[in-house]
Amino acid sequence: MQIIDYRSDTLTQPTDAMRQAMANAKVGDDVFDEDPTVHRLQELAAEKTGKEAALFVPSGTMGNLVSLLTHCQRGDEIILGRRSHIFINEVGGLSALGGIHPHPVANRDDGTLDMGEVKAAIRKDDVHYPPTRLICLENTHNYCGGYPLTVEYMQEVRSLADQNDLKIHLDGARLFNAAVALGVEPVALTRDADSIMLSLSKGLSAPAGSLICGPADWVARARKWRKMVGGGMRQVGILAAAGLEALNHHPKRLIEDHNNARELAQGLHKTPGIQINCDRVYTNILFFRLQHPDMGAEALERLLDDKGVRVLHMGDSWFRAVLHRHITNGMVKTTLDILREILK
Repeated sequence: MQIIDYRSDTLTQPTDAMRQAMANAKVGDDVFDEDPTVHRLQELAAEKTGKEAALFVPSGTMGNLVSLLTHCQRGDEIILGRRSHIFINEVGGLSALGGIHPHPVANRDDGTLDMGEVKAAIRKDDVHYPPTRLICLENTHNYCGGYPLTVEYMQEVRSLADQNDLKIHLDGARLFNAAVALGVEPVALTRDADSIMLSLSKGLSAPAGSLICGPADWVARARKWRKMVGGGMRQVGILAAAGLEALNHHPKRLIEDHNNARELAQGLHKTPGIQINCDRVYTNILFFRLQHPDMGAEALERLLDDKGVRVLHMGDSWFRAVLHRHITNGMVKTTLDILREILK
């Protein structure tokens, strides 16, 4: 049976070119900062984000955690979105491991934070309050339907941060999806952030790894935090070689995933029993809702899985579908046929 798996773009497999690069990678001990392939990857990431330096880390979650640990001390507070990945999906690491206090602000439907609410969340210098140090943003925003944050919005947040002596960290796990969707270079979306995390293992198809980017002295401090939380991986150039292939050759093809996502959304919109707003599908992520009088969400998930279609049930009657390199336009059409047959 053909499996069509929409659960996440983390399911992408490395390409043949990546596997070849991994097999032939020149490696060294990265904890001693001696892996030449890691050096090349970090230099490329710094160039693409317009920062002085970059650091390779095993995962996006570790990348965000190390970034927060580098920016903040115990007892500091950060402002972040209530629907952000850092707040919802990273096991509370900022508090458990960093003693950092999260101050969540409501995300608007496009993933942005209202500047008035952010300003109101910034603490005054008072003995009763934790000091505000950092604003965290996410681009694209996963739980807000893959919305890309614009260049203009990043500039607006930068202005507020500067007025209040704050730093900005950007969770750019899907940064290249945002850049492709907006028709800009990645650096246009990162120049106003003090630090950035970008993922290699989602739509870019690398098997593992993320990078954090920022000023050289900040990255030097982050390297020690990475070691402390277990991110020193020795001859990791084997993975970095796949990351080089990902950064050099895969961002431009993301438009195919965006186009397939829009076609899936349009087909879902025409399917009785499914609710979706096609105008909210900007990149490779879409959310849809089951509204069928005779079928529950768990039953639909099971019946789709029986037919080889896997989607992520998000609770209640909501589902998420994420398009990626292994889902073709033909598979989108097959998915719609299967779904309509089930609901009929």
